[in-house]
Amino acid sequence: MISRRKQDRSFVPMADINVTPFVDVMLVLLIIFMVTAPLLQHGLELQLPQVDAKGIEKEERWVITIFKNGEINFNDKSITLDKLESRLEKLARVNPAIEVLLKADSSLTYGYVVQALAAARRAGVTNIGMITEPLTVTKK
Repeated sequence: MISRRKQDRSFVPMADINVTPFVDVMLVLLIIFMVTAPLLQHGLELQLPQVDAKGIEKEERWVITIFKNGEINFNDKSITLDKLESRLEKLARVNPAIEVLLKADSSLTYGYVVQALAAARRAGVTNIGMITEPLTVTKK
């Protein structure tokens, strides 16, 4: 009779999943990631070699040249200040991030160079660079 009772009882699997070990593992992983994440933000210190070389030149260059006599050239073509502004305005409409370089003779007055800069700014050019000669160092 005892054996019958054992046979009458049927094995019922447990339908609930015990999530406590899962939560413990996730909390440990969370702590590990919280500790290591700030360490990953800092890169390796790197010292690059220093060389004397030319920089990378862009394909499209727009250069304003102002000569000692006041003549203005735009990409090696003579132009007036008014025409320069309209030309730069057209270029700025096509490409708002246009970069223009200004090369002016050192004997020119400050006001004359500023007029060219102002014309470029009125045309909508925001990236204006100045071209200079490198400083020559004389050895004694």
